[in-house]
Amino acid sequence: MGPHPAVAAIRLAVRRALMDLAAEAAVPIPAAALRRAAPIPVPIPVSALGPAGAPAVAPAATVAAQSVCASSTVLIGNARRHPSGLPRTPAAPGSPLVLVAVSGGADSMALATATAFEAPKLGLRVGAVTVDHGLQSGSAERARQVAERLRALGLDPVEAVPVRVGRQGGPESAARDARYAALDEAAERHQALAVFLGHTRDDQAETVLLGLARGSGARSLAGMPAQKGRYRRPLLDLDRAATRQACAAQSIPVWDDPHNLDPAYTRARVRHEVLPVLEKHLGHGVVEALARTARLFRDDADALDQWAGRAEQELYRPDPGPDRSPGQGELPVAALAELPAAVRRRVLRRVALRTGSPAGDLFARHLETVDLLVTGWRGQGPLQLPGGVEVTRRCGNLVFRRQDD
Repeated sequence: MGPHPAVAAIRLAVRRALMDLAAEAAVPIPAAALRRAAPIPVPIPVSALGPAGAPAVAPAATVAAQSVCASSTVLIGNARRHPSGLPRTPAAPGSPLVLVAVSGGADSMALATATAFEAPKLGLRVGAVTVDHGLQSGSAERARQVAERLRALGLDPVEAVPVRVGRQGGPESAARDARYAALDEAAERHQALAVFLGHTRDDQAETVLLGLARGSGARSLAGMPAQKGRYRRPLLDLDRAATRQACAAQSIPVWDDPHNLDPAYTRARVRHEVLPVLEKHLGHGVVEALARTARLFRDDADALDQWAGRAEQELYRPDPGPDRSPGQGELPVAALAELPAAVRRRVLRRVALRTGSPAGDLFARHLETVDLLVTGWRGQGPLQLPGGVEVTRRCGNLVFRRQDD
């Protein structure tokens, strides 16, 4: 008998991400793994699952997923058994490493479990990092328990990393910055090929709504990318309900972060108040529609970003003044005026960032004001951007400089 449909769907999504990663890194893939992975069935939507987690129907993807997973049950040498009950052959020491970021919640635990099951078949080791933000009583003990569960799943190395959360950008942004800094450090230290993150389609929908509420541009509405640098999000096409069903089916204990229920946090309000209202009044499928919107915006945003990158390279000039300092420079107003507005504002943002304005604090309203120095020039004085960046129009150029330079 094959695995639960939600378990199979998550394993297939993880397998696809791992094979893409192995191909990019030129990691030799065992022939047996290639036979098992071709063809890769389409992940099973949660809508095909009944209330008890059983399939409402028996879609072809379910049958294919079960047959693929059921075919990989051969014990080799000193292989141990995965907690799912199926055998698992550990990758050889020194094999390329993939890290999973794990909070202890259902999303990341389901991801870690599936990665521990699939990666060894491709000759990859799997480790994990759980970050203790220190924002709740008993957080250190919670991190220790999560680390123990991950080691029991066969992940190695596993680290519980304490971080200090600052205040810049608000509590959510500060915690995110601290978390990614810890993940980056661990990935560098262990020379990991990638870090897997457990964001789901629901997280993507929330991100799009938050961008709409802020009045953000296409890049923000494009949501989270499936891949950016070392970070991969294999579960972006799966619902959060699938991860909970997968953990329940495998008896994987999970920890629900109280902050995810705290209405003091904007994302928690979107998750528990805004999205349910939209689903109630607009009908089911809002989450899927928002995630689809993100994909469409991402294609457009990627093309515009490439255009803006080329324009920045052509137009940006370091400030030639006697007190010239790194990051200080200028853009010719006449050339900027010839660019489409969407490209021009991207160029302005890129230069503001390279001058020292923090990405998390630089919003569309700031760029619109800077853009008026090009399109609505009336002798305005210097503009102040987050991070102490000053923008002035002088002698036909926009001059960007840090005030502390």
